[in-house]
Amino acid sequence: MRRVLSAGPPVLAAGCALAGWWLVTVAFDIRPFLLPAPPDVVDAFDRLPGYLLRQTWQTFAETAIGFGLAVAAGLATAVLLTASRTVERAVMPLLVAVNAVPKIAVAPLLVVWLGYGTAPKVFMVALLAWFPVVVTTMAGLTSVPLELTELARSLTATRWQTYRKLRIPWALPQVFTGLRLGVTLAVVGAVVGEFAGGDQDLGYVIVASGTNADTPLAFAAMALLSVMSVLLFHLVVLLERLLLPWAREVTC
Repeated sequence: MRRVLSAGPPVLAAGCALAGWWLVTVAFDIRPFLLPAPPDVVDAFDRLPGYLLRQTWQTFAETAIGFGLAVAAGLATAVLLTASRTVERAVMPLLVAVNAVPKIAVAPLLVVWLGYGTAPKVFMVALLAWFPVVVTTMAGLTSVPLELTELARSLTATRWQTYRKLRIPWALPQVFTGLRLGVTLAVVGAVVGEFAGGDQDLGYVIVASGTNADTPLAFAAMALLSVMSVLLFHLVVLLERLLLPWAREVTC
Protein backbone atom coordinates (compact mmCIF):
# COMPACT_ATOMS: atom_id res chain seq x y z
CA MET A 1 0.00 0.00 0.00
CA ARG A 2 2.88 2.34 0.77
CA ARG A 3 4.32 1.78 -2.71
CA VAL A 4 0.94 2.44 -4.30
CA LEU A 5 0.58 5.67 -2.34
CA SER A 6 4.12 6.73 -3.28
CA ALA A 7 3.14 6.49 -6.96
CA GLY A 8 0.31 8.97 -6.38
CA PRO A 9 2.28 12.26 -6.64
CA PRO A 10 4.00 11.37 -9.96
CA VAL A 11 0.71 10.22 -11.48
CA LEU A 12 -1.01 13.36 -10.23
CA ALA A 13 1.75 15.58 -11.65
CA ALA A 14 1.54 13.83 -15.03
CA GLY A 15 -2.24 14.23 -15.04
CA CYS A 16 -1.96 17.94 -14.27
CA ALA A 17 0.60 18.40 -17.06
CA LEU A 18 -1.68 16.67 -19.57
CA ALA A 19 -4.67 18.69 -18.42
CA GLY A 20 -2.71 21.93 -18.75
CA TRP A 21 -1.52 20.95 -22.22
CA TRP A 22 -5.09 20.13 -23.29
CA LEU A 23 -6.41 23.38 -21.79
CA VAL A 24 -3.85 25.45 -23.71
CA THR A 25 -4.78 23.86 -27.04
CA VAL A 26 -8.50 24.43 -26.40
CA ALA A 27 -8.23 27.93 -24.93
CA PHE A 28 -6.06 29.28 -27.77
CA ASP A 29 -7.69 27.14 -30.47
CA ILE A 30 -4.34 25.76 -31.62
CA ARG A 31 -4.57 23.65 -34.75
CA PRO A 32 -3.36 20.03 -34.43
CA PHE A 33 -0.57 20.36 -36.99
CA LEU A 34 0.98 23.07 -34.76
CA LEU A 35 0.35 21.55 -31.33
CA PRO A 36 -1.92 18.51 -31.09
CA ALA A 37 -4.07 17.97 -28.02
CA PRO A 38 -3.70 14.74 -26.04
CA PRO A 39 -6.76 13.15 -27.78
CA ASP A 40 -5.12 13.86 -31.17
CA VAL A 41 -2.00 12.01 -30.04
CA VAL A 42 -4.10 9.05 -28.86
CA ASP A 43 -5.92 9.01 -32.22
CA ALA A 44 -2.57 8.97 -34.03
CA PHE A 45 -1.51 5.94 -32.01
CA ASP A 46 -4.87 4.24 -32.72
CA ARG A 47 -4.29 4.75 -36.45
CA LEU A 48 -0.98 2.85 -36.50
CA PRO A 49 -0.55 0.86 -33.30
CA GLY A 50 1.31 -2.07 -34.84
CA TYR A 51 3.60 0.19 -36.85
CA LEU A 52 4.49 2.35 -33.85
CA LEU A 53 5.14 -0.65 -31.61
CA ARG A 54 7.48 -2.17 -34.20
CA GLN A 55 9.44 1.06 -34.39
CA THR A 56 9.50 1.24 -30.59
CA TRP A 57 10.95 -2.26 -30.39
CA GLN A 58 13.66 -1.34 -32.91
CA THR A 59 14.65 1.74 -30.91
CA PHE A 60 14.57 -0.26 -27.68
CA ALA A 61 16.90 -2.91 -29.14
CA GLU A 62 19.38 -0.26 -30.28
CA THR A 63 19.22 1.42 -26.88
CA ALA A 64 19.70 -1.80 -24.91
CA ILE A 65 22.66 -3.01 -26.96
CA GLY A 66 24.37 0.38 -26.96
CA PHE A 67 23.81 0.87 -23.24
CA GLY A 68 25.24 -2.56 -22.48
CA LEU A 69 28.37 -1.67 -24.47
CA ALA A 70 28.58 1.70 -22.69
CA VAL A 71 28.41 0.06 -19.26
CA ALA A 72 31.10 -2.51 -20.09
CA ALA A 73 33.41 0.06 -21.69
CA GLY A 74 32.75 2.67 -18.99
CA LEU A 75 33.53 0.34 -16.09
CA ALA A 76 36.69 -0.94 -17.79
CA THR A 77 37.85 2.60 -18.58
CA ALA A 78 37.24 3.79 -15.01
CA VAL A 79 39.18 0.87 -13.52
CA LEU A 80 42.11 1.44 -15.88
CA LEU A 81 42.25 5.18 -15.18
CA THR A 82 42.05 4.83 -11.40
CA ALA A 83 44.75 2.14 -11.40
CA SER A 84 47.40 4.72 -12.35
CA ARG A 85 47.42 8.39 -11.46
CA THR A 86 49.78 9.11 -14.35
CA VAL A 87 47.50 7.43 -16.88
CA GLU A 88 44.51 9.33 -15.50
CA ARG A 89 46.26 12.71 -15.83
CA ALA A 90 47.34 11.86 -19.38
CA VAL A 91 44.10 10.37 -20.72
CA MET A 92 41.33 12.18 -18.86
CA PRO A 93 41.65 15.51 -20.77
CA LEU A 94 41.36 13.57 -24.03
CA LEU A 95 38.19 11.82 -22.83
CA VAL A 96 36.69 15.14 -21.79
CA ALA A 97 37.50 16.59 -25.21
CA VAL A 98 35.85 13.64 -26.96
CA ASN A 99 32.76 13.98 -24.80
CA ALA A 100 32.57 17.73 -25.52
CA VAL A 101 32.16 17.17 -29.27
CA PRO A 102 28.46 17.74 -30.19
CA LYS A 103 27.04 14.29 -30.88
CA ILE A 104 24.63 15.59 -33.51
CA ALA A 105 27.72 16.55 -35.55
CA VAL A 106 29.19 13.06 -35.21
CA ALA A 107 26.02 11.20 -36.24
CA PRO A 108 26.34 11.77 -40.02
CA LEU A 109 30.00 10.71 -39.89
CA LEU A 110 29.04 7.46 -38.18
CA VAL A 111 26.73 6.71 -41.09
CA VAL A 112 29.64 7.29 -43.49
CA TRP A 113 32.01 5.13 -41.45
CA LEU A 114 29.66 2.33 -40.38
CA GLY A 115 27.01 2.48 -43.11
CA TYR A 116 23.26 2.51 -42.77
CA GLY A 117 21.68 0.12 -40.35
CA THR A 118 21.91 -0.58 -36.64
CA ALA A 119 25.66 -0.16 -36.09
CA PRO A 120 25.90 3.68 -36.15
CA LYS A 121 22.87 4.03 -33.85
CA VAL A 122 24.24 1.53 -31.34
CA PHE A 123 27.61 3.31 -31.43
CA MET A 124 25.90 6.66 -30.82
CA VAL A 125 24.03 5.21 -27.83
CA ALA A 126 27.27 3.86 -26.38
CA LEU A 127 29.08 7.14 -27.02
CA LEU A 128 26.47 9.20 -25.21
CA ALA A 129 25.99 6.87 -22.22
CA TRP A 130 29.64 5.91 -21.72
CA PHE A 131 31.03 9.13 -20.20
CA PRO A 132 28.65 9.39 -17.20
CA VAL A 133 29.47 5.78 -16.30
CA VAL A 134 33.21 6.54 -16.46
CA VAL A 135 33.01 9.70 -14.34
CA THR A 136 30.77 8.34 -11.59
CA THR A 137 32.65 5.04 -11.37
CA MET A 138 35.95 6.88 -11.05
CA ALA A 139 34.44 9.06 -8.33
CA GLY A 140 33.36 5.97 -6.43
CA LEU A 141 36.66 4.13 -6.82
CA THR A 142 38.66 7.12 -5.60
CA SER A 143 36.41 7.96 -2.65
CA VAL A 144 37.40 5.00 -0.47
CA PRO A 145 38.48 6.30 2.98
CA LEU A 146 42.23 6.28 3.47
CA GLU A 147 41.99 4.26 6.68
CA LEU A 148 40.27 1.39 4.84
CA THR A 149 42.93 1.40 2.14
CA GLU A 150 45.65 1.32 4.78
CA LEU A 151 43.86 -1.53 6.54
CA ALA A 152 43.82 -3.55 3.34
CA ARG A 153 47.51 -2.82 2.83
CA SER A 154 48.31 -3.90 6.40
CA LEU A 155 46.57 -7.20 5.71
CA THR A 156 48.89 -7.70 2.70
CA ALA A 157 46.02 -7.54 0.23
CA THR A 158 47.06 -7.44 -3.40
CA ARG A 159 45.90 -4.63 -5.69
CA TRP A 160 43.31 -6.91 -7.29
CA GLN A 161 42.04 -8.03 -3.87
CA THR A 162 41.77 -4.42 -2.78
CA TYR A 163 39.73 -3.58 -5.88
CA ARG A 164 37.50 -6.64 -5.63
CA LYS A 165 36.80 -6.61 -1.90
CA LEU A 166 37.02 -2.91 -1.04
CA ARG A 167 37.07 -0.35 -3.85
CA ILE A 168 34.48 -1.89 -6.20
CA PRO A 169 31.85 -2.57 -3.46
CA TRP A 170 32.44 0.94 -2.10
CA ALA A 171 31.97 2.43 -5.58
CA LEU A 172 28.76 0.55 -6.49
CA PRO A 173 26.31 3.28 -5.31
CA GLN A 174 28.18 5.80 -7.45
CA VAL A 175 28.22 3.34 -10.35
CA PHE A 176 24.43 3.08 -10.26
CA THR A 177 24.19 6.87 -10.19
CA GLY A 178 26.03 6.85 -13.50
CA LEU A 179 23.82 4.06 -14.82
CA ARG A 180 20.66 6.02 -14.03
CA LEU A 181 22.01 9.04 -15.85
CA GLY A 182 23.44 7.00 -18.71
CA VAL A 183 20.29 5.02 -19.45
CA THR A 184 18.28 8.19 -20.09
CA LEU A 185 21.05 9.55 -22.30
CA ALA A 186 21.07 6.23 -24.13
CA VAL A 187 17.55 6.87 -25.42
CA VAL A 188 18.65 10.33 -26.56
CA GLY A 189 21.62 8.79 -28.34
CA ALA A 190 19.41 6.30 -30.15
CA VAL A 191 17.18 9.09 -31.47
CA VAL A 192 20.16 11.22 -32.52
CA GLY A 193 21.53 8.28 -34.48
CA GLU A 194 18.12 7.60 -36.02
CA PHE A 195 17.78 11.19 -37.16
CA ALA A 196 20.98 10.81 -39.17
CA GLY A 197 20.17 7.54 -40.91
CA GLY A 198 17.12 5.70 -39.66
CA ASP A 199 14.33 4.10 -41.64
CA GLN A 200 12.64 1.78 -39.16
CA ASP A 201 12.60 3.34 -35.71
CA LEU A 202 10.96 6.10 -33.70
CA GLY A 203 13.47 8.74 -34.80
CA TYR A 204 12.55 8.06 -38.40
CA VAL A 205 8.84 8.30 -37.49
CA ILE A 206 9.43 11.76 -35.99
CA VAL A 207 11.38 12.98 -39.04
CA ALA A 208 8.88 11.56 -41.54
CA SER A 209 5.91 12.91 -39.57
CA GLY A 210 7.45 16.39 -39.53
CA THR A 211 7.97 16.23 -43.28
CA ASN A 212 4.34 15.22 -43.80
CA ALA A 213 3.01 17.75 -41.24
CA ASP A 214 1.56 14.85 -39.24
CA THR A 215 2.40 16.40 -35.89
CA PRO A 216 0.12 14.12 -33.82
CA LEU A 217 2.03 11.06 -35.08
CA ALA A 218 5.33 12.73 -34.18
CA PHE A 219 4.00 13.44 -30.67
CA ALA A 220 2.87 9.81 -30.37
CA ALA A 221 6.40 8.68 -31.20
CA MET A 222 7.87 11.13 -28.67
CA ALA A 223 5.42 9.90 -26.03
CA LEU A 224 6.61 6.32 -26.64
CA LEU A 225 10.22 7.48 -26.28
CA SER A 226 9.36 9.14 -22.97
CA VAL A 227 7.66 6.01 -21.69
CA MET A 228 10.65 3.91 -22.75
CA SER A 229 13.08 6.23 -20.99
CA VAL A 230 11.06 6.23 -17.76
CA LEU A 231 10.74 2.43 -17.76
CA LEU A 232 14.47 1.92 -18.36
CA PHE A 233 15.32 4.41 -15.61
CA HIS A 234 13.10 2.62 -13.10
CA LEU A 235 14.48 -0.74 -14.21
CA VAL A 236 17.96 0.46 -13.22
CA VAL A 237 16.56 1.77 -9.92
CA LEU A 238 14.93 -1.61 -9.25
CA LEU A 239 18.18 -3.41 -10.05
CA GLU A 240 20.02 -1.14 -7.63
CA ARG A 241 17.53 -1.87 -4.87
CA LEU A 242 17.86 -5.61 -5.45
CA LEU A 243 21.66 -5.65 -5.59
CA LEU A 244 22.46 -2.90 -3.07
CA PRO A 245 19.83 -2.95 -0.31
CA TRP A 246 22.51 -1.91 2.20
CA ALA A 247 23.25 1.26 0.22
CA ARG A 248 19.57 2.23 0.23
CA GLU A 249 19.38 1.74 3.98
CA VAL A 250 22.42 3.97 4.50
CA THR A 251 21.10 6.76 2.27
CA CYS A 252 17.70 6.63 3.93
